[in-house]
Amino acid sequence: MLVDEFLQYLQYEKNYSSHTVLSYKNDIAQFSLFLEKDFSESDVSQASPEQLREWVVFLISSGLTPRSVNRKLSALKSFFKHLIQKGDLKRNPTKNIILPKAKKPLPVFFKEKEVHTVLTDVIIGQSFENYRDRLIIDLFYETGVRVSELSNIKDTDIDKYTGTLRVIGKRNKERMIPVGRNFLQVVVQYMAIRDKEIQAKSSYLFVRKDGQKMYTRLIYNVVHKYMSQASSLSKTSPHVLRHTFASTLLNNGADLNAVKELLGHSNLAATEVYTHTSFEQLQKIYKQAHPRA
Repeated sequence: MLVDEFLQYLQYEKNYSSHTVLSYKNDIAQFSLFLEKDFSESDVSQASPEQLREWVVFLISSGLTPRSVNRKLSALKSFFKHLIQKGDLKRNPTKNIILPKAKKPLPVFFKEKEVHTVLTDVIIGQSFENYRDRLIIDLFYETGVRVSELSNIKDTDIDKYTGTLRVIGKRNKERMIPVGRNFLQVVVQYMAIRDKEIQAKSSYLFVRKDGQKMYTRLIYNVVHKYMSQASSLSKTSPHVLRHTFASTLLNNGADLNAVKELLGHSNLAATEVYTHTSFEQLQKIYKQAHPRA
């Protein structure tokens, strides 16, 4: 089946994550159901531009945001493009479909003093879990990694001699992130306590009390639990700490391309959103400080 072959192509040749492949599968399946119900058409590959436009209208009228609609349409664009490259299709029915404009919200971030408060005053215990949770938040703030990347970090990914962290990002892309000397000392302390208290050994840096690797939801819960005690933001997730890392670097004069590499972004446009946040800060300071503002 063409759809199954496309999904295998994404997983094994493009190295997309299982989560991304599942999203593509669900989006294509949803369009297939729409075709069967409204047009009695069971073959997605035979869809016409008119049918795709009607589907977009249906999705928007159902209350989906432009961003969600664009994501679903992007899955179909990739599917039809793949069919054309293989010679199974001559014309891409999504070619001239105009995507609904999605308003991009500016990223929110924690204040530096809020992160400092959590690391020094909120997580104050000396247990294994306290050391672990402190390091989790410290690592997010120090490196800007994604939550999925953090959960997969192994002891061997940290080079104490060169002061670098090896991270495997999206599509198995590897990058090296520099870390500070103080941070490395915290890592050494944590490892010593972990190895002393946890009987079951694991190659992963962050583990639960039973020695098993921490899953992403548990990491999210750790960040939310502590950052919500120091910040008034409605959203207190690992991704906000990632935003905080990027914004802090740019506010202190870091080069945009360097921040792009540290974050593991594939293009500069994904990183430029942080410059808007920094500019908003400058505007706020100007209005507060300048007598003619």
